[in-house]
Amino acid sequence: MNLPPLARFRPRLLDDLRGYDRAQLARDTGAGLTVGIVALPLAMAFAIASGLKPEAGLWTAIIGGLLVSLLGGSSVQIGGPAGAFIVIVYGIVERHGLGSLLISTAAAGVLLFLMGLLKLGNLVRYVPVSLVIGFTNGIAVLIALSQLRDLLGLQVDKMPADFFSQIATLWRHLDSLNPYAFGLGALCVLGLFVWPRIWASESAFRLQLERLQGASALRATSRLPAPIVALVTLTLAAWVLQLPVETIGSRFGGIPQSLPTLALPDFSWTSVKQLVTPTLTIAALGAIESLLCARVADQLRPGAKHDPNQELMAQGVANFVVPFFGGMPVTGTIARTVTNIRAGAGSPLAGIVHALALTLVVLLAAPLASHVPLAVLAGVLLFVAWNMGEWREFARIKQFSPHYRLMLLSTFLVTVVFDLTLAVELGLVLACLLFVRRQGSLFSAELVSRTERLLSYQLYGSLFFGAVTKIDPILAAVESGPDQLDVSLDATRLVALDTTGVDALEQLVEALERRGGRLDILHLNEQPRDLLLRSGLAARLRTCC
Repeated sequence: MNLPPLARFRPRLLDDLRGYDRAQLARDTGAGLTVGIVALPLAMAFAIASGLKPEAGLWTAIIGGLLVSLLGGSSVQIGGPAGAFIVIVYGIVERHGLGSLLISTAAAGVLLFLMGLLKLGNLVRYVPVSLVIGFTNGIAVLIALSQLRDLLGLQVDKMPADFFSQIATLWRHLDSLNPYAFGLGALCVLGLFVWPRIWASESAFRLQLERLQGASALRATSRLPAPIVALVTLTLAAWVLQLPVETIGSRFGGIPQSLPTLALPDFSWTSVKQLVTPTLTIAALGAIESLLCARVADQLRPGAKHDPNQELMAQGVANFVVPFFGGMPVTGTIARTVTNIRAGAGSPLAGIVHALALTLVVLLAAPLASHVPLAVLAGVLLFVAWNMGEWREFARIKQFSPHYRLMLLSTFLVTVVFDLTLAVELGLVLACLLFVRRQGSLFSAELVSRTERLLSYQLYGSLFFGAVTKIDPILAAVESGPDQLDVSLDATRLVALDTTGVDALEQLVEALERRGGRLDILHLNEQPRDLLLRSGLAARLRTCC
């Protein structure tokens, strides 16, 4: 048996280093430092929202980001923890424990590597856009809901994973609302929305500052990422004013100021069997997120083109390695990748610098992170959730077909109310069923002429398992017609035929033979002709091909 050719393992870094110069090194270094600053609060926030310690997100961003940049198929993709995984990770930890999360992530890494090795990277493009929008919006809603506890400063020991249970828990504990935490969180969200608009080129505030400070000072200030500005200013305010709010230090005891240690998760085949569905979900979502992110990066860099199979193999290696250091799933991150591009990155060295910068921050400034209020991180995640969602699609949904609406709304609702895994499964099944229905509707068998001894039909489209019922009217006409009635099918416009279609034609031949008639199939295209010859049905036709 001939196996399909496997993908060649060749990281994009090897190609980008050809002709590399100091100017590009300077741009990549600046971009890497910028992305490292942006990644700091996001990595901690994603981990905390997933039910993990903040250092799990930081080391995922460092180790995962380093491996994705070293081995990936995109020049500017930044790997790390992503908001899309919060719901999945929280559910796995809640139901199966931390050890099961590590096993699922490592197993998903193996699947991702095999997907890339077998050249399945392009298959991700076949995932319907409506499905992606549906579960992305659903995830955004769940992320926002999960952050209300910390945003409001509610005294809740542990949030459940179920949507309705979360709402009930929040409602029961509303009397414990902390106005200081809510104030910090609200200021954070407001600042994240306002900061980019303040530094817009035509804003009155910017023009006034240009007169007071000068353009050079203004450019230095405006380049500061909004999440870092919010994190530093609000943390400093909470510390100076001694606000009674929960911080990273009060809940987790701070962040260890050391390198992570290699640890093997508890492994058993019993637990692996229970984690098949979560593993498949992590692998599928990781592939979709990373390759969509890489496509966005290509669109922002005219002429650039990533290698999807190499990217999947890199994501696989990263997801296999990171769990042994206590990390969470790794994927391509759109916000950090876009920041990387806009900061001038042109090669994977920017991603490597980003990982090294985060490492230095953890080793040198970890104690300072203990003062970060959780309400501020909740505000950052609420902003991330808002930017994740394609909310305009809900307003435009009437413009699209019923199939599109059904796919988007069903995936969204199932993601929010039940489970992301179920939503992806349901969405893919619906996509297949709707595709079969649509393709089946394109096939037709139109009566061209009718005489006493001959029925002539013109076939259009694909005769496959979803369209074989369109042959039933011809069968009915044969059964109700006179003996020795012949049927002629013009297959000039029959583009495809499957074995179920062959079976339907065979039933037509048998019905004609019982009544002394014969079947002619004329002007067959290559694929239908080849299948009729291989099936042996061609030999039973009076005229074929």
